[in-house]
Amino acid sequence: MSAVQSPPDQVAGPATRGRGSGLFRAFWRWHFYASFLVIPVLLVLATTGLIYLFRFQLEPVLHADLMKVDHQAGLVAQPYSAQLDAVRRALPDATVVSMTEPPGPDRSTVFSVDTAAGPRDVFVDPYEGTVLGSLNPDTTLSGGAILLHGELMAGRAGDFVIEVAACWAIVMALTGYYLFVRGRVARARRRAAGAAGAVLRSRHGRTGAILGVGLLFLIVSGLPWTGFWGAKTQEFATSHGTSFWGADPGALSKPTSTLDESLPHSHTVPWGLGKTEVPRSNPEDGRRSVATIDTAVEVGRRNGLQRPMTVALPGDSEGVYSAIGYAFNDPGKERTLHVDQYGGRVVSTYGYADYPVLAKVVAQGIALHEGRRLGTLNFWLTTVFCLAVVFMCVSGPLMWWRRRPKTKALGAPRGRLPLRATPALAVLVVALALFLPLFGITLVAVLLLDQFVLRRVGALRAWFNVAR
Repeated sequence: MSAVQSPPDQVAGPATRGRGSGLFRAFWRWHFYASFLVIPVLLVLATTGLIYLFRFQLEPVLHADLMKVDHQAGLVAQPYSAQLDAVRRALPDATVVSMTEPPGPDRSTVFSVDTAAGPRDVFVDPYEGTVLGSLNPDTTLSGGAILLHGELMAGRAGDFVIEVAACWAIVMALTGYYLFVRGRVARARRRAAGAAGAVLRSRHGRTGAILGVGLLFLIVSGLPWTGFWGAKTQEFATSHGTSFWGADPGALSKPTSTLDESLPHSHTVPWGLGKTEVPRSNPEDGRRSVATIDTAVEVGRRNGLQRPMTVALPGDSEGVYSAIGYAFNDPGKERTLHVDQYGGRVVSTYGYADYPVLAKVVAQGIALHEGRRLGTLNFWLTTVFCLAVVFMCVSGPLMWWRRRPKTKALGAPRGRLPLRATPALAVLVVALALFLPLFGITLVAVLLLDQFVLRRVGALRAWFNVAR
């Protein structure tokens, strides 16, 4: 429940006595201040999440000349190896990394390549075998949305800001539920009296009451992506014999060669297989029969991989073709086959069934997070959720603006958390700080700032309405 709420007119005065009112005002104050960090980040995440959610509808419209082709009955697609040759002729200095099959009869084949100028997605007419053009996948609308959603286009610093905001969003959700329940009588009274802003405030609370559960789920399911919590928790999981990702035992691999490193721009690697080591081919095995990209596709088809497949090409004489069946709606069906580039045999097979239990849970959570696990229902529920987040991010500041104090003050609710008098609350805060270390660190920073700066500088104490 993300919102900036303004206090009622009497908040600027002495805090109301009593344990209940003390908790209410304290929670209101934390809800208020957390919103300054959370709202901008949530607004970006909700907006970019919507763009990413509708990427399959938006990108073909924005780049129809590259992504769409004329298809007439009777036309037969060229072999993928012939399309690959066309890409190599058009971009002789580029390294072709992977190929993704057309998602429909009127769509182009996509080859991901690395060039001196950076990554490109090259689009090929599968019937004519001609190169239609290329795009930098990270500069498209959905590509930019992905970078903003993951790290605010600011690298590790952006990832840090998002993770801190996610931690405080949990605080906002929990305090918001308390405010919603304890403040229901006051809200009803204000609506009955026709008070200004009463309707908006009620809608904000009701929307947040429904939204809060989904927000908590999205935060928790998104934490494995984060650079601090995700990385540290993965280290802990690995040390205890499990993992967020699958670990393909395959053939001999280079320690740094993983699928998400091989396909950093494709966005088609299943979450659970992202850290999978890539097996190797044996140049001495079956040199008489050299496999091609079409061999890998056919092997994947015969083994029931989900379509459209993405095939990662061998990087050297010992590399393999990795045929990736990215089961969009059901992570339980995702599977990858590593195909020897000489004999065409399957070096190894690895998929959801082989994941550790934790990786299975995370894979399912990511699919729900991205609005694809339950098909159309998941898609539209996620759409409504993102729109509701935008509403909350707009309605909260609007409520504060309408009821901001006329005096030179921020208009924050006054209250202090009665941790000593409420042991259960103290335990909850400590547990949350231990579970989310970045929340704990920033919480300590805020408390120190409050204790040694805001309370000791008169002007700041009045501006922030600090209770003594």
